[in-house]
Amino acid sequence: MNLRRTPGPILLVLLGLGVLSHPHSARAAAAHRLLYVAEPGIRDYLEYGGHGVLVFDIDNGHRFLRRIPFGGLDEHGRPLNVKGICANGKTKRLYVSTTRTLSALDLETDQVLWERPYPGGCDRMSISPVGRMLYLPSLEGAYWRVVDAASGDTRQKIVPNSGAHNTIVSLDGRHAYLAGLRSPVLTVLDTRHNAVTKTVGPFSSFIRPFTVNGRGTRCFVNVNDLLGFEIGDLTTGKMIGRVEVQGFAKGPTKRHGCPSHGIGLTPNEKELWLTDARNRRVHLFDVTVMPPRQIASIELRDEPGWITFSLDGRYAYPSTGDVVDTRTRRIVAELTDEEGRAVQSEKLEEIDFRGNQPVRVADQFGIGRVRR
Repeated sequence: MNLRRTPGPILLVLLGLGVLSHPHSARAAAAHRLLYVAEPGIRDYLEYGGHGVLVFDIDNGHRFLRRIPFGGLDEHGRPLNVKGICANGKTKRLYVSTTRTLSALDLETDQVLWERPYPGGCDRMSISPVGRMLYLPSLEGAYWRVVDAASGDTRQKIVPNSGAHNTIVSLDGRHAYLAGLRSPVLTVLDTRHNAVTKTVGPFSSFIRPFTVNGRGTRCFVNVNDLLGFEIGDLTTGKMIGRVEVQGFAKGPTKRHGCPSHGIGLTPNEKELWLTDARNRRVHLFDVTVMPPRQIASIELRDEPGWITFSLDGRYAYPSTGDVVDTRTRRIVAELTDEEGRAVQSEKLEEIDFRGNQPVRVADQFGIGRVRR
């Protein structure tokens, strides 16, 4: 719990209850889990939560806590589309990209440390586990930038010519996976030398959102025109499977132009959750078997375009702002801001604190976390 941000009356109550009575108590040692949601996280639509980074208290019913301003404005002062969010607990920094800029914020103070524009624009980036380098795609362009996370300086360019879009750095930091929305292959980068070592695919069409398992042996990808997903072997570089959703028809969607734009593994890698915009649902698959088996569907309040999870796997966060209990498969909360607006965003992740010190961070992608 961050005592600096706890109102006085609440602090007195906590002291009276003994919650803060001893610095080594189990309650004092427990991490306080927060959800960071970057807005506007659905295109540039301000009706889904306005502008800023919205912070929610996971441990208290996902209650809205505060709004953090970060910049990201165009020449007319209008907020730009947010394209990505990532954080690092070691360096205590949060990063938010827009179509033109990248901003770095201090997780202890909520202050903007720097904001930089990049020629060619920005898209959904990822950060190395040690917090030194960001892999920042240009806006659907030819290249990714390797960016110094401390300064924002560009150190190198990687040029797959794929329509740079989505980026995942592996849990061990050894690889970066680069997906362009104008290519059917996934590019694999060795981060020690920032050199392309292989590609995975080709898949049946251009890659949209994707995810990987914790061991770095499998990828699961959305592709254009598929209500479902395809599977790639990250070891051999081959596509090894295709799964189509049963019992639901694809059709026109509000955004993204593809039936499934959002895919994630639960942290224990037992289930895969897949978005279905047309039918306003997420579909669940058992991925402990091959081929994966469709096991459930959950209706949401709007069309989903993304999915990620809490670190412990208890909650699923589709971009609609619904909070889904992964055990009961029921919606247990709906994100709303300080004005009571229904919050939606495709750019969100959990960050855990002890006091005001960040100790663990999740990921905007629903990546698997089983490493053995």
